[in-house]
Parts: sequence; structure tokens; C-alpha cells
Amino acid sequence: MSTSNSPQPIRFFHRGEVVQIQGPHPTRSVLEWLREDAHCTGTKEGCNEGDCGACTVVIAELAEDGAKDAIGGLRLQTVNACIQFLPSLNGKALFTVEDLKPMAQCSAAGAQGCTGKAGHSEAQSLHPVQQALVDCHGSQCGFCTPGFAMSLWSSYEHHQQQGSQPTRQQLADELSGNLCRCTGYRPILDAGQRMFDLPAVRLDAAPVVAALQGLQHGDASFDYAVASGLRTDHFHAPRTLDALASLCEAKPQARIVAGCTDVGLWVNKQFRDLGDIVYVGDVSEMKRIEVREDAEGGELYIGAAASLEAAWGALAQRFESLTDVWLRFASTPIRHAGTMGGNVANGSPIGDSPPVLMSLDAQIELRKGERVRRMPLQDFYLDYMKSQLESGEFVQGLAIPLHVSSRQVRAYKISKRFDCDISALCAGFSIELDGDVVKTVRLAFGGMAATVRRAAGAESMLLGKPWTQENAKAAQLALAQDFKPMSDMRASADYRLKVAQNLIQRLWLETRADQPMNTQTTSVWSVMPHAAMIAAVEQGD
Repeated sequence: MSTSNSPQPIRFFHRGEVVQIQGPHPTRSVLEWLREDAHCTGTKEGCNEGDCGACTVVIAELAEDGAKDAIGGLRLQTVNACIQFLPSLNGKALFTVEDLKPMAQCSAAGAQGCTGKAGHSEAQSLHPVQQALVDCHGSQCGFCTPGFAMSLWSSYEHHQQQGSQPTRQQLADELSGNLCRCTGYRPILDAGQRMFDLPAVRLDAAPVVAALQGLQHGDASFDYAVASGLRTDHFHAPRTLDALASLCEAKPQARIVAGCTDVGLWVNKQFRDLGDIVYVGDVSEMKRIEVREDAEGGELYIGAAASLEAAWGALAQRFESLTDVWLRFASTPIRHAGTMGGNVANGSPIGDSPPVLMSLDAQIELRKGERVRRMPLQDFYLDYMKSQLESGEFVQGLAIPLHVSSRQVRAYKISKRFDCDISALCAGFSIELDGDVVKTVRLAFGGMAATVRRAAGAESMLLGKPWTQENAKAAQLALAQDFKPMSDMRASADYRLKVAQNLIQRLWLETRADQPMNTQTTSVWSVMPHAAMIAAVEQGD
């Protein structure tokens, strides 16, 4: 039994009040705390690795001034409670399925300032999300229902705030991280539309905002510590970039985490001992996504702690062809929690971000103490799960030169499931033509080698040559020399090579100088309203 020696408890807003916690190990998950400590058992444990969505909860933070997606001063996002470490809730608000009915009861009673602890004597109203699931028979065994309800509630609040209603495809995108094995998705999507027809019940955000404002401590770091056997394990949460740099340099052995979408599984599935943890989720400087002008034409800068959802949205705003990969990258809750910087730093050979970023000539920015250095992302990876990162160094950001906007960009994700699946291979391509001659070409692949890397031989078959079927065929054949893929549970080596070759053919069909094939004819997304997603990004939502 561990005991806390931390002078700083974990403090967050839950069920209408601020809770203060000391004692749990830093790697205890939010789900474990909910079910075993808070006895809020509505949130379920299914896969315990962020795949099924049975544990979906909503995390609220104070929104930045002027944020267009703010709801009463709050930023609401769905996450998987099973892979979120409990100390990461510090200074935030946690909403679970237990909060929905009390919201409706407060609304029915006309209560002001009611945030989730309605008495039993109040009208036994259901929240529109819950009532719609009942009306549309959206639950059978019920195990997955709480997770669906929370994803639907997040959608409900955002669309009510915007005065809009989602299409069925938008609902399907928002529910991509929630799996149902018995009811089927049709009645759940019916419920997602039905909930807007019922009398509105909105979150009273004012008391939550007031509580969160009272939990803020400026730039002071949050440090949580628990005695574990003969040692003390720390959870450090710096709030400035300089503090993070100093901490990483002083504790080079500490494990850096952001959304825990990978490291969380190390604990849940591999039972790994993480030791000290450095959490970057509170460093606002590392969440910035901005255009920086310079003498070379400027760059799109993505801070390493920017969420996958925000980072992919920024890329899709400039390259609409990346929207497919954005919406198919993991799931909505995973994209809310995970970061593009983490996806790159991880070094996985099947990561989806690195091949796309390599095709855009991205540079990775590294920091150690006061020193900041950059290098092309293609030079960052040395071998399987090995990189150029030095001890005490961390990924600070990613930079994409704006001049690549003159290229045609494509990204193709190949996986067994369409949504929420790990790629068998992922390709990021960019090509610029001068007439019918290839002026610039980048062909980057994940899942084809021990690291994500470019196909140098295939590129050489195209650069400076006419963009013809014959030369595309030569590039396809060169892939066999560029890569010797492996066989595993996701795909065989032969399959990977054949598909990679076919993707070059697809690139040629879509970008050839003479009668290029419309991408809508090669994508199942042709009947799905991407325009709404792009419009939301352009408006800053």
C-alpha cells in the first residue's frame, strides 16, 4: 500500500465539486479511480487500451479567449479514461455518464448553478442524449452505451453552441472511437439526430469555470509524488517551455508523456515501470499552431504538444487531400488526447504522421536546455525505435515550409478496419510538375521498413523525367530495392510491397498532366460531407 508524500494533491472538478486526491500512484488511470475509488461505475472497462470507447469521458478545460469552439468558457473533449493517468486531470473538470441525468433534473427543476448533483426528489428526467437512445432502441446489452452517451453529449453541446445539427456522417466520425458489437450503429446514429428534437438541456458552465479558475496557479509547476516501495515516483507537470527544458535536462531518465495514447498501454498491457514522469500537456507554448514568416517563404509551425486533432486539422486546411487520413487516424478521443509531436517522437515504423510530414519536407525541432536544433524529419530516425534524440532532449515542434503548397499532396492509409485501426502501411506523397516533367517528388512510407523513410530509388526514377505511365512503372519496380518489408499480423511482406507499388500507380492516375483522375472517383469519401470538416477548421473550430 503506497502512501503519499506529495505536498501537492491532485485537484479537479467532478460531480459538482472540487475533489482533492492524494495517495494513488501517478500511473493509476482515470478509469480505475472512477470505478474503484469514486464508485462511479457507469464508465466501463472494455479493451483497456483506448480502442473500444466503453470508457469514454469528457474532459473540460478553460478555453482560451476568443476560442470559437468554447462552450460557456470551457473546452470540452472526449478522451479514453482507461489510458489517462489520474494526475493529468489536475486543474481540469471530469464529466461522466453519471452527470447527464442530473443535468436534465436541474433543467426540469429550473435550478440555477446546478452542475451534477441533483437530489432524488427532483423530476426523474433523462438527458436528451439518454432519452434519444431509449426512443431509438440504441442500446442492447448496454455495456458500450455509457461511452456512446458521452461522445454524443460532447457532440450535442458543441452543435447546440453553434446552432447546428450534425449530419449522419459527422456523427459517425465523432463516434469512430466507440464500438458496438450487438445493437449496430443505425439506431445509435438515429439517436444522435433524435436528441436535437427533444427539449434542450445545456451544461451550466459558469460554476465549472469558476471552480477551474480557482484551481489555476499561473506558471507554477504541478508536482505530484508518491512513495512506492523504497523510492518515490514523481509526476511533474511544468507549465512553461523553459521549465520543461530545465526539468528534462535535470531528469533525463524521466518518461515524457502527453496524451498517454501509447505509454498508457505500456502500463495497462505490459505492466512496465515508468519511474518519474514529465507531463507536457500543461505547456501552452508547445500547443501553438501558427504560421511563421521568414526569408525563405515562411512555415507552418506545429508545437509538439498540439493535439493530433488540431495538428491534422491545420494540415488539412492547407492540403484538403489529407482530410481522409486525418479522419481515419485512430479515433476522435485518441486524436483529442494524443499529439503529433508524440506520434513522431515515438519512432514507430507504422506511425501515420511521419510519412505525410516527410512528404512535406518537415523539419523536427529538438531542445535540450537552452539549445535548440533542427533537422529534416527524414534524418531523425536511425533504426527501429531509435532516433537522434539525446539524453535530456525532447521534441519541441515540427515545421512545414509553406513553399510545399505548390505541390500536389496525397496520403493513403491501408488498414484492415476503415476507422480506428493501425496501418499495415501508410504512404505520404508529394509531387510538383513543370509541364509534364517531375520537378520535385517525395515518396515516404510507413510500415515498409524498420523506420518510416523515403523511397530514394523510386524517387530517382521520376525526378527530372516526364510523368508518364512508363516512368511510374519504373518507380514501382524500384520499390523492391528500396524496401524489404516484413510479414506480421497486419500484412504479409508481399502484400505490403504490392500495395505500395499500386499506390504509386494511383498517384500517377490522380496527378498526371493529361486528364488526371478526380480523387472523388478513387475514394469512398466521395459521398461524405468533407466540406463541413474543412469549413470548421477554417473557422478555427
